[in-house]
Order: sequence, then C-alpha cells, then structure tokens
Amino acid sequence: MLYIIGLGLNVDGISKFGLEVAKHCKKIYLENYTVDFPYSAGELEEVINKKIIKADREKVESLELVDEARKMDVALLVYGSPLTATTHISLIEEAKRLNIRYKVIYGASILDALGETGLQIYKFGKVTSMPAWKKNFTPDSFMKVVQENQSMKAHSLILVDIGLEFEDALEQLEISAKKNKIPLKKILVCQALGTKHKKIIYDDFERLKGIKNIKKPYCFVIPSKLHFVEKEVLES
Repeated sequence: MLYIIGLGLNVDGISKFGLEVAKHCKKIYLENYTVDFPYSAGELEEVINKKIIKADREKVESLELVDEARKMDVALLVYGSPLTATTHISLIEEAKRLNIRYKVIYGASILDALGETGLQIYKFGKVTSMPAWKKNFTPDSFMKVVQENQSMKAHSLILVDIGLEFEDALEQLEISAKKNKIPLKKILVCQALGTKHKKIIYDDFERLKGIKNIKKPYCFVIPSKLHFVEKEVLES
C-alpha cells in the first residue's frame, strides 16, 4: 500500500495517525526537492524512529514508489500538505491505474499558517511560485498571476524556489514588478511559519533590502485591498 503523508510545518507537525502509519511502513521516503526544510532529515528520523530515504524529483516522478507499494507498505513524506505538488497526485493516479491501494494523510500547510499574518485566507487569489533565475532564463510569469489577483482585489502568495537566497529573490521580485508595472509598496515576508524560527515582517519594499538574516523556507505576500481588521493586525 502507498501512503502519502503530510508532515505539517515543523519537525513535530506530523499527525498522530501519520506517525503510526509511518512507523509500520517497510520503506519511508522523504520528498526533498520542493522546499528548503527548516529541520534536518536526521531530526525527523528521531521523531519517527526509523530510517528515512531521501527521494529527489527523478525518484518520485519515475513512479518507482508505486511499484514498490505493490509488494509492501511504502510511505512518501511531504513537507506541509501532501498534495500541493502536482507530482504527488500523479502517484495516486498511477496507483489507481495499477489497482494498488493508497491513502493520503493530511498535514498543515503554509496556507493554514498565513492566517497568523492577519490577512483573511478567503481573500487570497491564485498561489504562484518564483523560480530561481538562470543566466539566460528569467521567467516572470509569477508576476502575471499577481497582476491577475490584484485585478480582483485578492492577496498574492508567492512561494520561493528551493535554494533561492533572500537577496536574490528580492531582486527578482523587483525586476519582475517593474517589467509588469506593478508597484511594490508594503509587502510581507514570512519566514519558517509554524516553526520556532517563524518571523513575519510587513514593511516597505525598499526597507526589506536591508534585512540580511532571513532563513529558509520563506515566502512573499503582496497584499491587495485591506479590510480594516487586516490593516490593524498588519500594522501592529
């Protein structure tokens, strides 16, 4: 049987049910290519008390885990919510096709933790991701999503690609905003929400450039029109 288990946001965030299931699985994989973990695989192994095998994109997308689940109980541990990445739903579709049993065990996600910013979750638009730019590859389609969200007065969550340093992400955000004629006024930086390292910063974009100690994982939120309660919480 194949289990896809959400880990929540901190090392102890896995649910009691998820922990019980993981402990009896023959093989436990950790998906490690979609997020910068706020803790080590070793710390997670201590919580689960079993060996964890790191699974990169190639391993997961090859669907080998589904084949293994035909013969034994296999768990794929995913940071946050287990079905955020499209690859993981592909595992389920493959399991259905091969008539292999599966179960999804959910965990808290960044969307849950964003409530602590004071912004109302139902006022968020499409979620988008900022990729790390290469020398000849500088996609800014994530800013098109921000533009679309703002057209309907919705807040924008920008997830930041794994490995992208804060200073580089700010630069990419600024260049993309200028290119798409989107003014960057006050925005939010959310660091490691749901962990002991959590930090929520709401400030003018120019002032954010002076911050040097943002830890991964982090994300940006570009607020749209604020309800007066949202404004009070943000400014406090």
